[in-house]
Amino acid sequence: MSNVLILGAGGQIARVAIDLFLQRTDARLTLYLRNARRLGKVDPARARVVEGDVLDAERLTEAMVGQEVVYANLAGSLEKQARNIVKAMDATGLKRLIWISSMGIHDEVPGEKYGSILDPYRKSAELIEASDLDYVILRPAWLNDKDEIDYETTPKGEPFRGSVVSRKSVADLVVKLAVSPKWEARRSLGVNQPVRRS
Repeated sequence: MSNVLILGAGGQIARVAIDLFLQRTDARLTLYLRNARRLGKVDPARARVVEGDVLDAERLTEAMVGQEVVYANLAGSLEKQARNIVKAMDATGLKRLIWISSMGIHDEVPGEKYGSILDPYRKSAELIEASDLDYVILRPAWLNDKDEIDYETTPKGEPFRGSVVSRKSVADLVVKLAVSPKWEARRSLGVNQPVRRS
C-alpha cells in the first residue's frame, strides 16, 4: 500500500485521478487543497483532507511526512510552488514527484511558439529538473472531459504529435506513475491522444 499526497486535489484532473486511485489501487490518499469544501464527501478510510496552501512551507512539509509519492496539479505561482515542493521533499526524504505542466514548454509543438505565456511552466519545470528527485513532468495537450482513456507519450526533445487529450487519460497515467515509483523517473513526457488517419 502506498501513501500518495495530492497537491491541488480540487483540480479537474486531480478529481478524476482520485476516483481512479480509489477504484484501482489500495493507496492511502492525502488530499491537500486550499478549500476542502470543493471536494465534497471523502471516505476517511482511504483519504484524509488537509486544508492548506502549497506556499505555506511549514504546512506543506508537515503534509509530506509519511508519504511516498507527491502528485502536484497546481495553478498560480508555479515557480514558487515548485521551489517549496522541492525543498519540502528534500526535508522529508521524499523522491517521487509527478508534476502537471503544459505542452509547449520545450517549444516541442510543431508550428507553435507559445512565448512568455508559458514562462511560469518552463521555470517551474527547470527547477524540478535541477533537483535530485525522481520526478516525472507531464505536458498534456489541450484537455477535454471525454470519458475515455486513449493516449500516447513523447519524451522531451521529440515533437509533440497531437493536440488534445482527455483528463481521464492524464489521470490514468498519473495513477500508473504513482504505483510504479521508478517508471519514467527524471523524464518530461508530452501526453496526447494519438492522431489516427483514416
